[in-house]
Amino acid sequence: MTFGAIALFALVGLAYPHVFPAYMTVGISMLLFIGWATAWDILGGWAGQVSLGHSAFVGLGAYVVAIGQIDHGLAPWITLPLAMLAAAALAWLWGSITFGLRGPYFTLSTIAVAEILRLVAINEGWLTGGATGVFIATLPEPFGIDFFERATQFYMALVFALVCLGGTAWMSMARFGYQLRAVREDENAAMAAGIDPRAIKLRAFMVSGALTAAGGGIYGIFLSFLEPHIMFYLLLSIQIALTAIIGGRGTIFGPLVGAVLIIGAGEIFRTAFAEANLLIYGLLILIVVLFMPRGILGEAARNMIRRRYARRSQG
Repeated sequence: MTFGAIALFALVGLAYPHVFPAYMTVGISMLLFIGWATAWDILGGWAGQVSLGHSAFVGLGAYVVAIGQIDHGLAPWITLPLAMLAAAALAWLWGSITFGLRGPYFTLSTIAVAEILRLVAINEGWLTGGATGVFIATLPEPFGIDFFERATQFYMALVFALVCLGGTAWMSMARFGYQLRAVREDENAAMAAGIDPRAIKLRAFMVSGALTAAGGGIYGIFLSFLEPHIMFYLLLSIQIALTAIIGGRGTIFGPLVGAVLIIGAGEIFRTAFAEANLLIYGLLILIVVLFMPRGILGEAARNMIRRRYARRSQG
């Protein structure tokens, strides 16, 4: 059922450029946020560790791709795996230092780390181009594939989103997924069952960071011009987290629903309501958060379970 839904999503994605050729930018943004929010949810939803610093991984992925091409002539199929390895290493170091913190203190620490990377990117101009940024002017064209074409970027983003969704679906049925849920619900009980919460959260953070960086690399190619204030922007981290929270944390398709709602509705409101679009957009988010605290799919799953128990008790 789950993998069938992912296959259906893949078919819709393959058809999108042919059906909506004028909205490729919206489609790419939506797919990137599906992937980012799904990756964020591995840590923020399944492991219960809310991060507001995932723009650090987005920026890291984008800059590894850009610097690899500009300074060393490396192709994206080399720099993207390198970006994932760098992000996993950063997540391991980051988590080793901060997982001793709980609740809002861990969340605040994630903001601090992302801000540190932004300042490093601004001040280390010899490496990142500094505040003026860097421009990806050329990329290899294997088999005539142009990475600067919107269609190519769309299919790259589609593969990224599918990998994130498929990986999360597999994880939810694997031992790792059950360990994550146990740690999220009660760390002490998980430890009594022989689970090491710190090791499990570190693994989740590394996977989450690596996947987010892969999307960041695609985002860097999509933008072509990278600037620290954009790549490490706090608002980007908040938007990634909101996408998963609104769709439903700890669910496979919640981030997908959240991305369609936030990116899709944002585009519709921008077109239909002009300057009032941000007000209406904000009200929509507020309504979902107030009346669906578990997110759209989270509330739907809860109501389904309640109805199932009600039928059993009546029967």
